[in-house]
Amino acid sequence: MKMKKFLYSLLFLFVISPVWAVVGLPADPPRIEARAWMLLDASSGQVLAARNEDQKLAPASLTKMMTAYVVFEAIKSGKLKSGQNLKVSERAASAAGARMFARVGQEIKLDDLLMALIVQSGNDAALVLAEGVAGSEEAFVGMMNAQAKKLGLDSTRFANATGHSQPDHYSSARDMTRLANWMIQSFPQQYKRYYAQREFTFNGVTQQNRNRLLWLDPQVDGVKTGYTSAAGYCLVASAERGKRRLIATVMGARSEVDRGMHAQKLLNYGFLETESLRYYRAGQAVARIPVYKGSSRELPIGFLKDFSLTTQKGVSSRIKAQVITEQPYIAPLKKGQVMGTLRLTLDGETLGHYPLVALNDVPVAGWFGRFWDGLRLLWK
Repeated sequence: MKMKKFLYSLLFLFVISPVWAVVGLPADPPRIEARAWMLLDASSGQVLAARNEDQKLAPASLTKMMTAYVVFEAIKSGKLKSGQNLKVSERAASAAGARMFARVGQEIKLDDLLMALIVQSGNDAALVLAEGVAGSEEAFVGMMNAQAKKLGLDSTRFANATGHSQPDHYSSARDMTRLANWMIQSFPQQYKRYYAQREFTFNGVTQQNRNRLLWLDPQVDGVKTGYTSAAGYCLVASAERGKRRLIATVMGARSEVDRGMHAQKLLNYGFLETESLRYYRAGQAVARIPVYKGSSRELPIGFLKDFSLTTQKGVSSRIKAQVITEQPYIAPLKKGQVMGTLRLTLDGETLGHYPLVALNDVPVAGWFGRFWDGLRLLWK
C-alpha cells in the first residue's frame, strides 16, 4: 500500500526538551555538589537538569515517601479508616533512629501517625503504620515493592519501611523525584495536609520538620529529607509558583545545609531560567486527517492529556513543528490509537517527537461507503 506523509507546519510559541543538555533549555545548570540530583518540571513532565539520576543509591528516609504512599492507598481502598487508631507493638516502640516516642500498647490516631512519619520522620511511626496495613513490616515491604513496580520505579528496591541502610535497599534520584510527583498528583489533599507542616507535637515532645526550605522559601511545600552515613544528606523539595510546580532531588550531599542550598539552587534555576506553558488542552485537535471506509471522512488527532512544554526563556518565536502521519488510515479506528507524530524543531534542530492519538472512535461505514472508498484507494 502506498504510504504518504501528511505534513502540517505550525509556528510554535515554545519548545519541549527532554533534558537540559539538548537544545531548547539553558546549557549550564547550577553547580550541585552531591552524588546524584535531578530537577523535574511537574507541569510538563520534563527533566530540566540531572546528574547520575539513575545511579542506585541508599535513599535513607526518602523511603518514607513510599511508606506514606502505600498507607494513603490503604486509606483510599478502605483497608484503613481515617479516624481509626493503631496499636504500638514492642518492635515499633523500640525502633532506632528518629522517633515519635510511641509507647508499647499505646493506641495512636492514624492522622497522628502520618504526621509523625512525614514531619518527624519517625521510624516507630513507620513500623506502626506498616504493621497496621499489612500485619508485619516484611509484608508491607512487599506492598512497597509492588507499588514501585506499578509506578515504573525501575531503579528502586525496598528492604524496610524506614530507610535503614541495607545492601538490597536502594533507589535513584530519578525514581525518588517521580515518586514525589506521583504522590502530589495522586493524593493532593493528603500532600497539602502533611508535607508542608513545619513541626508536630506528640507525647509532649515537639519536633521540627528537617526540611529547612519550608522556612526559607514560602513556595516550598514539601517533600522529604533523609540521612544515614551510607546515604549522606538527601532532600526531595517541591515548590509551586503560580500554576507551575518543580521538584528537586538531591542525594548524597555533604551536610544538611548543603542539601537545602543545592535543592534551592535547582528550584531557583528552574523558575528563573525556564518557562512552562500549556499549548494544547486534552482533547483539542492538533490536526484532522482523512479516513477511508469509515462513518466519518476525517479524524481529529491530538493529546488525551494537556500538552505542556518547557523552554528556555526567549526562544519561543523560533520554534516550529510538523504533524507527521502515514496515510492512508482505514476504519475502524479507536480513540487513543497512535495516528501520527508531532515533531518539534528549534532553528532546524530536532527537539523531540511526541505521539498524536485519535481523539474519538471511527466505526466502519456501510457497504456503499466502503465500496466507494475502495475505489478511491485504488485510484490513489
